[in-house]
Amino acid sequence: MPFYVLTAEFKHESNTFNRNLTDYAEFYGKFLYFGQEAIAKRSDANTELAGFLDSAGKYGWQVNHVLSTTAEPSGMVTRDAFDRLAGHIVEAAKRCKDNLSGVLLGLHGAMVTEFCEDGKGELLARLRDAVGHDIPIAIKLDLHANVTPRMCELADIIVSYKTYPHVDMRARARQAGDILQRTMLGEIKPQTIRTHRPMLEEASTGRTDIGPMIGWVARAVEYEAHPDVFAVSINAGFGNADIADVGPTVLVTCQGNEIEHRAFAERIADEMWEGRHQSNNTYYSIEDAAAIYKADRAGKKPIVVADYADNPGGGGYGDSTELLRALLQAKVQNACFGPLLDPQVAHELAGRNVGETVTVEAGGKTDARFGGGPLTLTGTLMLTSEGVFTGNGPMIAGLQLSFDRTAVLRVEDIDILIVSRATQILDLHNSPPSG
Repeated sequence: MPFYVLTAEFKHESNTFNRNLTDYAEFYGKFLYFGQEAIAKRSDANTELAGFLDSAGKYGWQVNHVLSTTAEPSGMVTRDAFDRLAGHIVEAAKRCKDNLSGVLLGLHGAMVTEFCEDGKGELLARLRDAVGHDIPIAIKLDLHANVTPRMCELADIIVSYKTYPHVDMRARARQAGDILQRTMLGEIKPQTIRTHRPMLEEASTGRTDIGPMIGWVARAVEYEAHPDVFAVSINAGFGNADIADVGPTVLVTCQGNEIEHRAFAERIADEMWEGRHQSNNTYYSIEDAAAIYKADRAGKKPIVVADYADNPGGGGYGDSTELLRALLQAKVQNACFGPLLDPQVAHELAGRNVGETVTVEAGGKTDARFGGGPLTLTGTLMLTSEGVFTGNGPMIAGLQLSFDRTAVLRVEDIDILIVSRATQILDLHNSPPSG
C-alpha cells in the first residue's frame, strides 16, 4: 500500500507593530486555492507544493493536498482567518486519520495571531490533537522563521530555506519529503534540536550572498552528511514580531548523539551572538541615497534605492512618501518608483485617460508618522491596469500574482507605480499588464 500523505501550504510573516490585522480577505486576495486547483496553479513552479509532489512522484505516495494560501506580510492574523484556514487542514486530517501515514506542511514560521504569539505551534497542536503523536509531521519553513520550542516539540522534521533571497523553496520541500519518507518507513526516528540567542536578527539579516551566512550554510550542508543528521536549518528570525521567541535559531533535525548535534548548533549560535554588532549592510539617509543615485546614473548601471523601513515584505504599510519626495527634489532622471500603496488614487486614475495630465494626493494615508504624509503629484498618466503579472525570475517564475488596480504616473522623469495591494517587489515578470 502506498503511503497516504496530507499536505498544505499556509504562510504568513506577521509584523506585530503593523496596526492592520490580516483577515481572511487578505489571504483570499493574495491567493487561496483548495485541492486540485492548488496543484494546477502551483505544481509547475518554485513552490513548496511542487517539491511535495516531486517527493510523492518519487516514492509513490497518495497525496491529499488541502489548500495553498498566503497573505502579504502585515499585521497579526485574525482569529477568524486562522480558525477558518487552520480548520480546513485539521478537519481534513481528522477525516483521513485512519489511512494517514504522514503530514507535510509548507509554513513560513513567523505567523502571529491576535490570540496567540505562536501561530505555527498552535496549528501543530491542533493537528496533534487530531491525529495523535505517532503520525510523523514534517514542516518546511522560511529562513526568517521565529522557531519556537513548541514547534520543535510537535513537529518531527523541520527544514528551512538555505537561501536569501529565497530561491530554494522546491528543493527544501523535496528535502523534507525525503526525510518524511524514511521516517514513515521506520528507517529513522528524527527529532529537532533548537538553539536560540536573544537577538532580534543576526548581523546580515540572513543574507546568503555575503557575510557569515555563506560559511554557516556551508557548514550546515557539510554536517547534513552525518548519517544521523537529516537537516540543519539556520534561521535569521523576523525581528518585527514582538514575541517571546523572536530571533535567530539553529536547528538540527537528527537522531543519535544529541550532545554532539547540540554542540554543533551551539557553536554557530555563539558566532551569531558574538557578531551581533556587525552588519554587512550600509544604511543611508534619504537625502544621501537620492544623491548617490543621481551621481551614479553616469555609470548607466541599474541602481536600486530601497526603503528599508517600509518594505511590504517586512510587513510595512508600503505608502511612505519621503524617499519619493527626496528623489524628486534631487531631480533624478530615468527612474521608477514603486510600489506606492494608494488604492484610492489607483481607482481614481482608472477613470482618467492615458496621456492625460493629472494631479493627485498620493501615499502617506495609513499613518503619516511613518514615512510622511500624502504627496501632491502632478504628472502624465502612462498606464492603468488590473495589476496582474506572471513571475519570470528565480523566485516566482510561473506564478501569477497581482497588485490589484494599478496606475503608472510619470512625474518629471520618474515613473511611479501606484497600487492597491501592498506587495513586495520580488522578481521579474513576463506578462504585460492588461489595459
